[in-house]
Amino acid sequence: MSDRLNANPVAQATWAISALLWIPQAWFAASLIAGLLEQTSTHEITAKLAVFAILGGLRLGLEYFAQTHLTRDARHSVAGLRQHLLNREAGRSPIDTTRPDSGALGALLTEKLDILIPALTRYQPAMMRVRVVPPVILGLALWHSWAVGLVLLVAGPLIPVFQALVGMAAKQASARQLDEVSSLNSLLLDRLRALPDLRLLGAVSRMTDEFHQRADALREQTMSVLRLAFLSSTVLELFSAIGVAMVAVYVGFLLLGQIDFGYWATPLTPTEGIWLLMLAPAFFEPLRELAAAWHDKAAAEAVNDELDALEARGLLPLPGGGAGTPALQGAAHIRTRSCGMKAADHWIEFPDLDIPPGARVALTGASGSGKSSLLASLAALRMPDQGRIEVAGKILDPDTAAAWRARLGWLPQDVHFLNRSLLGNLLLNGREADVATVQTALSKAQAEHVVDRLPRGLNTRLGETGVGVSGGEARRLLIARLWLSQADVILADEPTADLDRTTADAVIDGLLELSASGRTLIIATHDNVLADRMDQVISLTGKAG
Repeated sequence: MSDRLNANPVAQATWAISALLWIPQAWFAASLIAGLLEQTSTHEITAKLAVFAILGGLRLGLEYFAQTHLTRDARHSVAGLRQHLLNREAGRSPIDTTRPDSGALGALLTEKLDILIPALTRYQPAMMRVRVVPPVILGLALWHSWAVGLVLLVAGPLIPVFQALVGMAAKQASARQLDEVSSLNSLLLDRLRALPDLRLLGAVSRMTDEFHQRADALREQTMSVLRLAFLSSTVLELFSAIGVAMVAVYVGFLLLGQIDFGYWATPLTPTEGIWLLMLAPAFFEPLRELAAAWHDKAAAEAVNDELDALEARGLLPLPGGGAGTPALQGAAHIRTRSCGMKAADHWIEFPDLDIPPGARVALTGASGSGKSSLLASLAALRMPDQGRIEVAGKILDPDTAAAWRARLGWLPQDVHFLNRSLLGNLLLNGREADVATVQTALSKAQAEHVVDRLPRGLNTRLGETGVGVSGGEARRLLIARLWLSQADVILADEPTADLDRTTADAVIDGLLELSASGRTLIIATHDNVLADRMDQVISLTGKAG
C-alpha cells in the first residue's frame, strides 16, 4: 500500500506484543494440563491459573489499547486527507479544464477514502504481527523439535506466496469495482442535471434501463471481489489446518511413544509437547489475520492509485486563494493592455479595454474567440499569459485577485444552487437582509412571481440544478442575488442562451435595471438583441498564433 497514510507505530507494536504474550500464557496452560496428568498440588495449579489469568487480562488490555488507538488515528488521518483534498479542490480555478468530474470526486471524498481505514486498522497491524510472531514461534519450535519446526517452515511460506498471487488479481478487481462506482456516480449526477430534458424527450425509461444495466455491472464487479476474498480465505484455512493437524499428529504419537524422532537430545516432555501444539494455531493466526485483511489492502491500493491519478492531473490554482479578503478599494475602473492567453490549441489576443465605472459592455464574437476567457481574466479566475490588467488603479495579480473578486458578481450560463433554502442562496456569505429588501430585489429582477408559486416560498430548497424553476426563472433569481450582493461589477456569461425571446427579454430587463443602479455590466453574448442594448460592443476575433 502507498505510504500516503500509515498506522500508529506504537499501536502496531502493542498489537504485536499482545500476540507474543500468548507464548508464556500457553506455557502455563500446557504445564497446567500436564500437571493435572501428573497429579500436581492444588497450590501449584492455583498459582499457574492465576498467572494464566493475569497474562490473559494483560493481553486483552493491550489489544484494547492498540485497537482503540489504531481506529482513532486512522479516522483522524483519513479526515485530514479528506480535508486536504477539499482544500486543494476548493483552491482550483473554476475554469481549470483538468478539474475532475464532480460525481467521481464526490465518490472519492465520501465513500472511497473510508476504504483506507480498514487497511490502517487491520492490514498494517496484521503485517506487523506477521513480521514478529511467526518467526518467534518458529524459532522456539525449532529449539525444542526440528520436526515441528520443519512442519511450520514448510506450511507457513505457502500462505504469503499464495496471497501474493491472489493479491494481484484482487487489486485489479477492486480497481474495476471502484471505477464502476465512480462511473455510476458521474452518470447519476449527469442524468439528474438533464432530467427535465429527458422527461420532455420521453427518455426516462431508457435512462432507468441504463441504470439497471450499470447497477448489474457494479454487482458483478463486487461479486468478483468477494469471490477472490473467499477463495484466498479457503486456501489459507486449508494450509493452516494441514499444518496444525501435522503438528498434532506428531506430538500425539511422540507422547504416546509410537515414534521416536524429530527432537534434538531428549524427547519432548508433556508440557513441551502440549505447548508446541498450542503454539501451532498461534503461528498461523497472524497469517490468517493478514489474509482476512488482504482485500482491505487491495482496495486501499486501488484508492491510492486514484489519488495518485488525481494529483497527476495538475492544478490551475485560483489566483489569490479563496474568499474572506476585504474588497479592493477605489473606483472600479478596468483597463487591459496587450493581454493574451494560451488556449487549448491556439493563442488568443485581446483588444485593449478601457471600461469606466457604471459602463455596460458586450463582448461578442464567434465561439472560440475568447469571450469566456476574457471574462475569466477580468474575474481574476486566471491571470493572462501576457500583458496586464488594471482594476481600481492597481495591477491585477495574485496579491490583489481575491480582493478584486470581493467586488464582483457573477451570472453564469449554467445555474447552480447550494443545498439550502432559496433565501439562503440569495443571501450568500452570511449576508443579512430584511424581508422588504429581499422582496425589492426580487421585484427588480422580475422574479417575485417565481417565489410566489414555489411550495414554501423563500424556504423552498431547489436542489443543485434548481428543480422546479425554468432556466430563465433561475437566472432571474440569480439577478436578485446580485442585487442583494452589493457587487459593483457584474460579469455575465451568455445570460440569455437557450431562452425564448420573451424570457430572454425579461432577463435583459433585469440586468439593465441592475446596471441602472450604477454597477458596471460586462456580458459575453451571442445575442444581438442584448448586445444592441449595451453602451459598448467589443468584437473579439481570437487571433491564432
